[in-house]
Amino acid sequence: MWADTLILSGACFVAAFCAGMAGFAFVLVGAGILLHLLPPATTAPVLVMGSFLVQSLALKAVWWHVDWARLRRFVLWALPGLPLGVWLLASVPARPMTAGVGLLLVVYAGWMLARIGLRMPAPRVAGGPAADAGVALASGVLGGIGGYVGALPGMWADAQEWSKEDTRGLLQPFIVAMQGLTLPFLAYGGFFTREALMLTAWAMPAMVAGMLLGLRAFHHLPQGGFRLVLLALLLASGLSLLV
Repeated sequence: MWADTLILSGACFVAAFCAGMAGFAFVLVGAGILLHLLPPATTAPVLVMGSFLVQSLALKAVWWHVDWARLRRFVLWALPGLPLGVWLLASVPARPMTAGVGLLLVVYAGWMLARIGLRMPAPRVAGGPAADAGVALASGVLGGIGGYVGALPGMWADAQEWSKEDTRGLLQPFIVAMQGLTLPFLAYGGFFTREALMLTAWAMPAMVAGMLLGLRAFHHLPQGGFRLVLLALLLASGLSLLV
């Protein structure tokens, strides 16, 4: 029991540190560790609650960099995907979908890191409201499945070559909004068991400490270093979904 609690706290500390440094990946990093210990139906509410709490604490750091029009567009298009994702979690095996997203992240991040290593220029990717909507809708589905709302927007922000402040200005409030909206769906689905609530409470000190240290690291990262961290987390997140 105590060993599981220590492992849970350690996993949440690492996940919160990554989220504090890059603005996302709490759920993906945490899931890569906790899914080997806990069933998905228990892991999902713990990670969604933890992500909502730690990302909310760090909102002040990015408040002045939020593009409100873009954020509204992402949230509105992600909303229809949430109930579909929760239904998939409760009704059908969600493994093929999460594995597909993991493969996409691994291919994208590996390709971009290889281009950086070979000193090749980043390819131009056309964006716009329609593309934002597609990314947001898919993120909503993944949010309902297990709170994985940050991976695709993180990849999209990198493909658009946004600054580290603009990237966090979308990712962090978007994650907070989506996790806050996911919580009632998980509650309605009966996922908030006594075990899930207790596990979240035990891990909270580690989450807060990890987030604060991650924020300090973010403020000292140059733009190039932030992009390497973002791509490395996308690669690790993709691998965690494939394992």
